[in-house]
Amino acid sequence: MSHFSKRSKVLCTAGRGHFLPSPWVCAVEDGLPGSQCSLVGSNMSNALANAVCQRCQARFAPAERIVNSNGELYHEHCFVCAQCFRPFPEGLFYEFEGRKYCEHDFQMLFAPCCGSCGEFIIGRVIKAMNNNWHPGCFRCELCDVELADLGFVKNAGRHLCRPCHNREKAKGLGKYVCQRCHLVIDEQPLMFKNDAYHPDHFSCTHCGKELTAEARELKGELYCLPCHDKMGVPICGACRRPIEGRVVNALGKQWHVEHFVCAKCEKPFLGHRHYEKKGLAYCETHYNQLFGDVCYNCSHVIEGDVVSALNKAWCVNCFSCSTCNSKLTLKNKFVEFDMKPVCKRCYEKFPLELKKRLKKLSELAARKAHPKSVGLNSA
Repeated sequence: MSHFSKRSKVLCTAGRGHFLPSPWVCAVEDGLPGSQCSLVGSNMSNALANAVCQRCQARFAPAERIVNSNGELYHEHCFVCAQCFRPFPEGLFYEFEGRKYCEHDFQMLFAPCCGSCGEFIIGRVIKAMNNNWHPGCFRCELCDVELADLGFVKNAGRHLCRPCHNREKAKGLGKYVCQRCHLVIDEQPLMFKNDAYHPDHFSCTHCGKELTAEARELKGELYCLPCHDKMGVPICGACRRPIEGRVVNALGKQWHVEHFVCAKCEKPFLGHRHYEKKGLAYCETHYNQLFGDVCYNCSHVIEGDVVSALNKAWCVNCFSCSTCNSKLTLKNKFVEFDMKPVCKRCYEKFPLELKKRLKKLSELAARKAHPKSVGLNSA
């Protein structure tokens, strides 16, 4: 098994050129952003009279525009890419081995391609496995953790982090890996909740005492019961394990989000409303099936009084005229229209033909509901 360490380097420095404003006030930069200085009067004139272009070594005319890049002066037509001889877009360039390039030509000439994403690499390069990588693209092939600052191990042509390498090695040898030190266990392992440990590593992270079956795990670390209780970590009412993330408080207990479920269908509520009955929690559907009615109007379980009308159940506040929304009770006169109640005042405003049709439908429904009594009355 071969072990490699990472190597990285910065390919180039980036810069930007700026024009000197008239009358020859110099903005000298040291990287980005820069500092400014003003040369005025005879000092400025003497300085620029003796200055030469960094590229062609010729002097500057008093009226021409001068480009300043990190203290180096250029004619405007001389400040160009060393490859394509075109001006730098927005004055931005990449400098490599003393020559300035536009971004496109620099990438084509010098920037390596990432072995993962295939994009050009500008800045830090990770050289490993006979390839180049962005730091964020060089990851363990099993657990996907970034390896740029961790180092890696070559395993069967793969670049792996050390814990994954140790697990793969142990798997090949038919042995276990200690969950504390991530090394192969050569002797008989100590098992706890299907995880293996070196016997001398099965101890409390806080006090160092040897652990028993009552050990508690928190954020990947093991603690004895007294140390764990002192940390004030809530315990799930279902699995009896510590809750490290979001906590659900219900039924006088605390729960993992995924463990707070309906007592009937066992689906997690995941923040949705639940209904309690005799110390158990139910989703709306199964609470209604077992214990309650659902309002025809709002589709919620009716927790208070139930209004039974038109062969349906309604919340007291939901039983109202479907036209004017005025509240109704069973003492009010109303008519069924489109399977909803309509108060007498709104019914009177209906067209005559519509009222006749509703009356016929009401009589027909009455005959179907009481066929014998209707027949006797007709006779």
